[in-house]
Amino acid sequence: MTRPSLADGLALRGLRGATTCDTNSVDSIEAAVDALVTCLVERNGLQADRIVSVTFSVTADLDACFPAAIARRQPGWDQVALLDCQQMAVQGDLARCIRLLAHVWLPAEQNPCHAYLGEASRLRPDRSGHN
Repeated sequence: MTRPSLADGLALRGLRGATTCDTNSVDSIEAAVDALVTCLVERNGLQADRIVSVTFSVTADLDACFPAAIARRQPGWDQVALLDCQQMAVQGDLARCIRLLAHVWLPAEQNPCHAYLGEASRLRPDRSGHN
């Protein structure tokens, strides 16, 4: 498989996103991760072979499962580098929050569309829409 490059008219971009879970349960985390990943893929027209890596961070109150294991189920994501880590604990932080940073190849002229869903839309109201 040939990886995209600037020569292909593509640019390496960072996509940000976050969402929240109703509870610390496998079902709730799965639903939140699936919704966040699906939103980023759709908003940016992503193809699996153009996703380089995705790092998930979770607040300390989420420990029922690994978000990366859920994301790995996406079609074609078996070659995507995925990582989970715990979010830095800051007093007053949003509860049950999953954040992500994805490195992807996008057409050079395309602006990245970030996704902030659920209660996480409060983190970046400027990015919670289609911008």
